[in-house]
Amino acid sequence: MKHDKICGPRPPASPVARKPIRAGRLPGPRSAQSAAGTSVWIVIPSFNEGPVIDRTLASLGPWLPNIAVVDDGSSDETPRLAEAAGVHVLRHPVNLGQGAALGTGIRYALLQGADFIVTFDADGQHRPEDILMLLATARQQQADVVLGSRFLGAPDNMPRSRRWLLRTAAAYTRFSTGLELTDAHNGLRLFTRKAAQQMRLRQNRMAHASEIVEWLASSDLRVVEAPVSIVYTDYSLGKGQSLFSSFNILWDLWSSKLYQ
Repeated sequence: MKHDKICGPRPPASPVARKPIRAGRLPGPRSAQSAAGTSVWIVIPSFNEGPVIDRTLASLGPWLPNIAVVDDGSSDETPRLAEAAGVHVLRHPVNLGQGAALGTGIRYALLQGADFIVTFDADGQHRPEDILMLLATARQQQADVVLGSRFLGAPDNMPRSRRWLLRTAAAYTRFSTGLELTDAHNGLRLFTRKAAQQMRLRQNRMAHASEIVEWLASSDLRVVEAPVSIVYTDYSLGKGQSLFSSFNILWDLWSSKLYQ
């Protein structure tokens, strides 16, 4: 079966991390790098995130020092605030889309010698401590890719329509790829250097999330999920995907297949 192939040989435990690791086993602030024993980089794609980017970066600072913000042609204060926070700032002169921003950030992190790359949303919906969960899961399950799942964790204040949309997307992913995921479109992901070097994103905009899943399903990489929490605010919901945007994503994916 395809999902057996992508998850690799099955260990005694399930290849999908369905039980949270006890918090007491996780490293504290500033110890995540040494706990992993390697270089961990956080890549944050950003477009007009001026109202929240400084708070997002301040929350990450105590946990991991290597942060790359990719400003995707913002017209507000996003790049200035990111530079003031002292992180690495990469800039697109025009807006290309989140997929393109992730590709830029991942390539940069690899050039800096990253052993682990974590993608993290700029809008404040992810928790920095969940990065440690991804790192712990990668080590314990010897995974190449760890995908955060809000349905294994605790989504905070998730609207019913959003829950339905994400459940539907996960079900479609399981049907179309054979990859057994509970959350196919979570921006919190961890890639080992090996996995990041193999990834080639062609979808510049939001369809990149589906493209990543399709790529993983056809790869030989070991893929697992880990429980994470998502904090929904009025701001993050306003920046999120609508049903109309979802149709645009499907169109991008379908049209790209025509020209493969």
